Amino acid sequence: MRTGRLESEACERTKLRLFSWSKMVSVLVSIFVVVLVGYGCWAVILYYMQPVFMYGPVRDVPYTPEELGLDYEEVTFTTGDRLKLKGWYIPAENAEFTVLFCHGNGGNMMHRLDSINIFHELGVNCFIFDYRGYGNSEGRPSENGTYLDARAAWRWLTKKKGTARESIILFGRSMGGSIAAYLASKVRPGALVMESVFTSYVDMGKKFYPYMPVRWFARFSYPTAEYIKKVHCPVMVIHSRADEIVPFEFGLELYEAAGEPKEFVEIQGGHNDGFLISSETYRKAWMKWLKFLKESSASQVAQRQSS
Repeated sequence: MRTGRLESEACERTKLRLFSWSKMVSVLVSIFVVVLVGYGCWAVILYYMQPVFMYGPVRDVPYTPEELGLDYEEVTFTTGDRLKLKGWYIPAENAEFTVLFCHGNGGNMMHRLDSINIFHELGVNCFIFDYRGYGNSEGRPSENGTYLDARAAWRWLTKKKGTARESIILFGRSMGGSIAAYLASKVRPGALVMESVFTSYVDMGKKFYPYMPVRWFARFSYPTAEYIKKVHCPVMVIHSRADEIVPFEFGLELYEAAGEPKEFVEIQGGHNDGFLISSETYRKAWMKWLKFLKESSASQVAQRQSS
C-alpha cells in the first residue's frame, strides 16, 4: 500500500509539473501574440503616418523679406503638372551669383528669413520658393512633387529671369539638400551646397526605428547619396557634429560620395540653428566658397578665350 501511495504522489507531482509548463507556455504564447500584434499595429501606424512625419508645411506667411528691410519680388510660377507655386526673389547689389534655395521639410519660406538675410549680406541674389502644399503654393507635398517643384523653380530662374546657369548655386538644407542634389544631377549649375542633409530617407528611418524593417515599407526614397554621385559641379557640404536629427556621419558620407572639387565645413549647434550658432564660421566658409567659384569661373573664361 505504501508503494501505491508513493506512485500516486509521484503521478500527481508529474501532473502538476506538466500543468505548470503548459501554463507557462500558454502565457509565453499570449505574450508573443500581444507583442506581435502590437508590433504589427505600430508598423501599420508608421506606414500610414510617414507623410505626416516627412512633411510639416505651414500655410500662413505673415512675414516677408520686407520685415528685414529687403527689396524683393514676389514670384508665381507653374510646375510641369500645372500647379502654381510661390517664391521670393531677393536681389543683391552687383551680385555675381544667385542662390536657388530649397528649404527643409518644416514651415515655409518665411521661416528662412535669417538665411535670406545672410545671403543678402554676402552679396548674392536669392530665389527661395515654397514646395506644393507649403505657404501659398497649391497642391499637396510628395517626393516626386518636390522634384517637379525644384525643376520649375530652375526653369523660372533660367528662362524667365534669364539667370546664367553657371552663376546659380543650388542650396538645400535638410530635406531640401536632397532635392537640390536631385536637381543638380539633372541640370548643370555653377555649384551645389548641402547643409545638414541625410544620405537617404531609408537611412534616416533606420536611425529612428532600428527595430523596424524600414526598407520594406518606406514610402519615400530621397536617395541623396545616389544623386550626389551624378553631380558634376563643385560641391560644398556643411554639417554640425552636434546635429541631433541628421547624424554627422551622413554629412561625411555625402562628402566622400561627391566628386572634386569639393569642400567640407564643420559647424557647431543643432540641426536647425547651427548656421546661426556658428555664424562666423558659416559666413567665412561661404565667403571662401564664393571666392573659389569666382576664381574658377574666371579661369574657365580665360581658357575658352585662349582656345
